[in-house]
Amino acid sequence: MSARDEYIQADLGNIKIADEVVSIIAGLAATEVDGVAGMSGGLAGGIADMLGKKNLSKGVKVEVGEKQAAIDLYIVVKFGVRIPDVAWKIQENVKKAVESMTGLEAARINVHVQGVSFQSGKAEEEEETRLR
Repeated sequence: MSARDEYIQADLGNIKIADEVVSIIAGLAATEVDGVAGMSGGLAGGIADMLGKKNLSKGVKVEVGEKQAAIDLYIVVKFGVRIPDVAWKIQENVKKAVESMTGLEAARINVHVQGVSFQSGKAEEEEETRLR
């Protein structure tokens, strides 16, 4: 029996990872993908509330259970990218980040594309600065 097995079987207590922690991990992993202009405010805000990369838990809805997490991401993509490719990369990146950092299984990762950004790179930076 390894030391790790002994620790798990010792039943020292429960570990609960807050939804907000998983939201931040998922949001950061999503914004790292090329083609993502930013996170959207979600259902209520729509694309009018497009958020910069500083507010990572916005545009992310998470339900965390004991061993699994269900994640909904509301994103805005850059004009000219192939949306299915960007969405698949987001799912892969978020799954890898959440599972490696928390030990939770990412049971569902739903990507909701809320809009398309036509801004150039410089205009995006100015928008992010304005939103801070």
